[in-house]
Amino acid sequence: MKIALTQVDIIWEEKEKNKAICEQLVREAAVHRAELIIFPEMTLTGFTMNPEKYGEHSLKEADDSRESDRSEEFFQSLSVKYGIAILFGYIEERENNYYNMLELTDGREILMKYAKIHPFSYGEESMHYCGGDSIVYACIHDICVGGFICYDLRFPEVFQISSRKNELICVIANWPESRIEHWKTLLQARAIENQCYIVGINRTGEGNGLYYPMSSMAFDPCGKRIDYKEVNSESESTLLYADIKAETVRQYRKEFPVKEDRRENLYRELNKNLSGFQEFFCTAKLSRY
Repeated sequence: MKIALTQVDIIWEEKEKNKAICEQLVREAAVHRAELIIFPEMTLTGFTMNPEKYGEHSLKEADDSRESDRSEEFFQSLSVKYGIAILFGYIEERENNYYNMLELTDGREILMKYAKIHPFSYGEESMHYCGGDSIVYACIHDICVGGFICYDLRFPEVFQISSRKNELICVIANWPESRIEHWKTLLQARAIENQCYIVGINRTGEGNGLYYPMSSMAFDPCGKRIDYKEVNSESESTLLYADIKAETVRQYRKEFPVKEDRRENLYRELNKNLSGFQEFFCTAKLSRY
């Protein structure tokens, strides 16, 4: 499967302007025969802490007065128009609570919908958004795909669960330059640990006083960064292309079956006994002196 990785210079909280940028990128990806295009976290707004203004009801719950402004409907229409699957981020409102969302659509239906499990408390995201409580997957072109959002990348446990089913895991983000080395290292580590493709899609440019360097990238199941072809866009945003093969994941896991050696039951027991371990460790440390 040929995928297009976007590097979008999101215009801060300007949904209509960002829609124009996104359509241009979708058009170009379709011309280059990509089968899936992936956009960054909160695609049309940037990492805003104004969910009351930009939150959207789901398609099932939305009223007609907000119909033209919904991200879901916009990206579904692009998917149909250009014949390409689209993964994007947006803000969803549910019963006066707000969620940082990821969605995958092929135009005909919603294939995957995920709410960010770990709101970024350091950036006050947890003060405005609720955390999700489920891990998702979808099958597209014979590849099982999962997704996470930005800060989730720092929590390897959820990736281990996701990779039981998924051969490709996408991480969409607004990850700033100040911690960009963490972004690169953690993406590679998640690929090695889980023996699957990891694709990281980061925004670019400036937003709300932060700078985001061009840093979308993909790693194969061995942790090797994928060589990709960069295509200059007509906009300031760019596209990268990478080929993903499910058989590569399946064959590598068969040849080097790391997951078969995992001891999930023991890990759960160790986690239950963690408080006792910490107490013993402190006591033992004091007794040495």
